[in-house]
Amino acid sequence: VEPVAAMEKPTVALVYQAVQALYHDPDPAGKERASVWLGELQRSMYAWEMADQLLQLKQDVESCYFAAQTMKMKIQTSFFELPPETHIALRDSLLSHIQSLKDLSPIIVTQLALAIADLALQMASWKGCVHTLIEKYSNDVSSMTFLIEILTVLPEEVHSRSLRIGANRRTEIIEDLAYYSSTVVTLLMTCVEKSGSNEKMLIKVFRCLGSWFNLGVLDSNFMANNQLLMVLFQVLQRDETSTNLHEAASDCVCSALYAIENVDTHMPLALQLFQGVLTLETAYHMAVAREDLDKVLNYCRIFTELCETFLETTVKSPGQGMGDLRTLELLLICAGHPQYEVVEISFNFWYRLGENLYKTNDPALHGIFRPYIQRLLHGLARHCQLDPDHEGIPEDTDDFGEFRMRVSDLVKDVIFLVGSMECFSQLYSTLKEGNPPWEVTEAVLFIMAAIAKSVDPENNPTLTEVLEQVVLLPETVHIAVRYTSIELVGEMSEVVDRNPRFLDPVLNYLMKGLREKTLASVAAKAIHNICSVCRDHMAQHFQGLLDIARALDSFALTTEAAVGLLKGTALVLARLPLEKIAECLSDLCAVQVMALKKLLSQDPSNGKAADPTVWLDRLAVIFRHTNPIVENGQTHPCQKVIQEIWPVLSQTLNTHQADNRIVERCCRCLRFAVRCVGKGSASLLQPLVTQMVSVYQVYPHSCFLYLGSILVDEYGMEEGCRQGLLDMLQALCMPTFQLLEQPNGLRNHPDTVDDLFRLATRFVQRSPVTLLSSGIIVHIIQCAIAATTLDHRDANCSVMKFVRDLIHTGVSNDHEDDFELRKQLIGQAMGQHGQQLVTQLMHTCCFCLPPYTLPDVAEVLWEIMVFDRPTFCRWLENALKGLPKETSGGAVTVTHKQLTDFHKQVTSAEECKQVCWAIREFTRLFR
Repeated sequence: VEPVAAMEKPTVALVYQAVQALYHDPDPAGKERASVWLGELQRSMYAWEMADQLLQLKQDVESCYFAAQTMKMKIQTSFFELPPETHIALRDSLLSHIQSLKDLSPIIVTQLALAIADLALQMASWKGCVHTLIEKYSNDVSSMTFLIEILTVLPEEVHSRSLRIGANRRTEIIEDLAYYSSTVVTLLMTCVEKSGSNEKMLIKVFRCLGSWFNLGVLDSNFMANNQLLMVLFQVLQRDETSTNLHEAASDCVCSALYAIENVDTHMPLALQLFQGVLTLETAYHMAVAREDLDKVLNYCRIFTELCETFLETTVKSPGQGMGDLRTLELLLICAGHPQYEVVEISFNFWYRLGENLYKTNDPALHGIFRPYIQRLLHGLARHCQLDPDHEGIPEDTDDFGEFRMRVSDLVKDVIFLVGSMECFSQLYSTLKEGNPPWEVTEAVLFIMAAIAKSVDPENNPTLTEVLEQVVLLPETVHIAVRYTSIELVGEMSEVVDRNPRFLDPVLNYLMKGLREKTLASVAAKAIHNICSVCRDHMAQHFQGLLDIARALDSFALTTEAAVGLLKGTALVLARLPLEKIAECLSDLCAVQVMALKKLLSQDPSNGKAADPTVWLDRLAVIFRHTNPIVENGQTHPCQKVIQEIWPVLSQTLNTHQADNRIVERCCRCLRFAVRCVGKGSASLLQPLVTQMVSVYQVYPHSCFLYLGSILVDEYGMEEGCRQGLLDMLQALCMPTFQLLEQPNGLRNHPDTVDDLFRLATRFVQRSPVTLLSSGIIVHIIQCAIAATTLDHRDANCSVMKFVRDLIHTGVSNDHEDDFELRKQLIGQAMGQHGQQLVTQLMHTCCFCLPPYTLPDVAEVLWEIMVFDRPTFCRWLENALKGLPKETSGGAVTVTHKQLTDFHKQVTSAEECKQVCWAIREFTRLFR
């Protein structure tokens, strides 16, 4: 974080005025100014004292809320600013504030409770905080609300990301909380007894209990016989329970069920919860009768959580003990509820059940669960029905459309239990034999489309019959039925491929759809599917595809559907005889090129040239998917076309050079053009690189670096191109380094970091000696070391890959004649930067990076170690000596033994995996 320019110490009156402005200034600019100034205050050292004084003054809710939130924030992020001797005074003043402000507003109590909890977790000298708080306040009824609030947020904050108390301290705290957990539960029970059925108090008690369940520290034997559990289920069984209380009780039961996931170690409590939840079926029916959707959703959450917890038991011993299949009955009852939101809650469970049964591949077991899955599928098909009075096509973007997509995914995942073919035939027979209303037909076709791909297409009379019947659907049926039938045809492209006699009727059917406004996009998607799967059969229809492509904008297509159609066309084009490809490709590109030329010739209206991205994206998709098989020595059929198009792309790039979005699309188009013809694009190399470099000096768009990496990949092995590519790299690096050396440069330009190191990595892969012998390499390595701290998924991955691949060139003896030279050059680079790199990597993975990046860090350390183990051992030892040994709250972060163990685990590792495990464990000490 950049240090704030030292602000003058303000008066409390000034701070109060700023808070007033933040909430009440009628002028937005005044509000904004107050907000910026208060933000600066919060980052300064004066925040502690100002917040403390505002809380003492107690002038109004707003100023107290700002002060309480500031306290919480400072304790979370800047606790190190306070000298240890002030910790006790801070604790005492926070406790007196929460006591004096307890009736002002619940949100202030919560912020102060969080501040106290975060202080307790970091302040090692405050031993047994739960015990001291209960002793101090439990006898005073008026303090109960804030005492319970502190006891609720304390377990929640133990795993807080922003605190970084480290694994040693966390373990110590969890043991401490486990020790006092029964005292807390007893306190909560006393509270319930004293307050009778005071609803607000009950909600607080259940929230607190849930929080302790979530931390996983409650003793399950103690809980199994606890009165509080009885109260919980009584509240859920009672019809007159209010919505808020019902929700709090439901959350608490769900937390309890989640906490006993390892059923075997929590037997007595598991049994109590199991039996307790089964008693709620009547209450569920009551809620349905009263049309109380909130309660229905709560019960369904509880039933689902029950099934998730006992999933393994149910699969291991179905129908016995806690593998009782009544749990599944409860979920199927919920699936019968008319609102689709109810059944949707249980989707994750059904998905996991399917996954579990798929792994245990046991036919007898599948037989037990099959009827349940059949009933589920039946219910889902019904839920997918549109309203009978629905007009137009099904919407895919609203909530119901998203629900249908999730149904489609779930059906694909569990269909194996029922058998795709069986299910498909059953669905089809309901259409064939009955004459159902349109909304039933549409839903059945929708489910058929979900499973069509998993039905074996080899000589399958049902599939061919379905295809025959669908393409005969008259245009008079409801438009939604036609829409979904087109989707189904697109999903059946394998069947068309095996039965080419259907190709003509299917294409005719889809062409009808393509000409209609509301069906055009879905028909285009189906044609794209058929082109992808039936590439060889479609070659005879290429002229038809070309006609569609030429008239693309006469159809009412979404951008995505239009691009999909061109993709299909390109896939088929690539299967034509080589001598035909050039001419057809030229035809296919002509429309887009004409459009680009037209845009370039227009006078820019209001100073802005018209947007060419639609045409660039269409060209890109054509180049990307026209990949014919070209034998060695043959000229690539696309080469000539791409050379002809280059001037237009070059001009478009020049016209729009200031607009990042358009330049990105130009580069993307060029990337696929270069990839399409590979070495055949040599004549573009010189003019393209010249233009990239000159535009990049003025407008450093990172996509030029990416395009550079593509050029290095294609031409880096060519002796004659290496110097030119190195010149390109050096020319691109200068503006890049200027950009990244600005304050926060790395953090503000992660795309540039990502693309720069992609480019550098390609160089390492294609021509390592060229790069390692150049003057620029030192600067690139320095930049990489600085960028290892960047917490950005793609950028960090790119940096780590570059460093790993760089060192690896000196490790892997691939019997190339330059291996000794590479080894020597890497040796020099490591001699210069090795210690700095190892120190930075250790610091980075302890303090800057999220856990998912650690495997990448481990790979880099592994390569350094393989390159020179003895030196690496020394570097690692020095890096570890520089790490802090204790936290600002006085807790031990890392013991001497933990440091030496880690050093030994890494340096004696025999494979990279072991380094990764060691780092995972070690960095937990700093999180």
